[in-house]
Amino acid sequence: MIKLGVVSIDVSHPLGFAGEMENNCMDMKYEYVCKESFRDDAEADWFVKRFNMAGKVDKVEDMVGKVDLALIQSCNWEKHLDQALPFIKAGKPVFIDKPIVGSVKDIKRLRDLIKNGAVIYGSSSVRYCEEIKKFISRPVEERGEILTMYCTCGVDEFNYGIHTIEAFSALAQSKIISGKYVNKAERNDGQKCETFNFTFENGITATANVVTGKWHPFHITIMTTTGSHYFMIDSSKIYWALLKEIYNQMAHGKSNLTDVETLINCTEAMLCVKKSREQKNGAEVKVCELDDGDAFDGYAFEKEYGAKSVPIYK
Repeated sequence: MIKLGVVSIDVSHPLGFAGEMENNCMDMKYEYVCKESFRDDAEADWFVKRFNMAGKVDKVEDMVGKVDLALIQSCNWEKHLDQALPFIKAGKPVFIDKPIVGSVKDIKRLRDLIKNGAVIYGSSSVRYCEEIKKFISRPVEERGEILTMYCTCGVDEFNYGIHTIEAFSALAQSKIISGKYVNKAERNDGQKCETFNFTFENGITATANVVTGKWHPFHITIMTTTGSHYFMIDSSKIYWALLKEIYNQMAHGKSNLTDVETLINCTEAMLCVKKSREQKNGAEVKVCELDDGDAFDGYAFEKEYGAKSVPIYK
């Protein structure tokens, strides 16, 4: 049995992951939880009891020697690396949920950790969905070379919008070199949709439409040299797709989990868009133009997310 330790139950992912592992009778399960969350002890206690876990710990350090892999699942991406450090120092692998980090400063920290031997996996479950795998596996002669892509999603710009960038990254199989803020459509009731453009090193372009405050499915259109292709990602299957990759990595040392540098590049792409909108009046921003001041505020997001949340571990 592969024993997992989860740090934070801010979001619904631990609940969803635990259910998928149980339903599919995986030889892998959460064993310990370190709450470190805006959620109360009652929710953590329910989670432990519902999934027959070994227990709850007060500090991250208290579970390091008891698990095989740590899953860092805080909604505040600014806490991710500090929460991962006790495991990294002990030589334990870590999975960091999306967004893996949210600033240039943390990107530098993350690169240093990897350079010094840290084993870190991540991040968006959408990257590993069956629809993307199926498209990529088709012969290029049949599906054609990708020219441009389009994706829709909802909820919020970075915490959820990162899913679209990871989907683009998986499809393009190339580095994003720039991002651009295009425009915003906004209703009188405050609901808005923002449009972002991205350019890849291999010449592919991509457009993301992200609605704020309302969930939207992931619709992806891909235009290639031989035609156009469309699919909607089945969100009910993406956790299972990711968990299989995590299991294969832990059990067999081989999986399709992507490298950390690719995950970093997805954060860089979103930082380019943010800088384009807030500092460059919609002009294209290249990844190489980012600086230490470029960041998404994880603490502000945590405060807003926590204020809107209702008990889900019950």
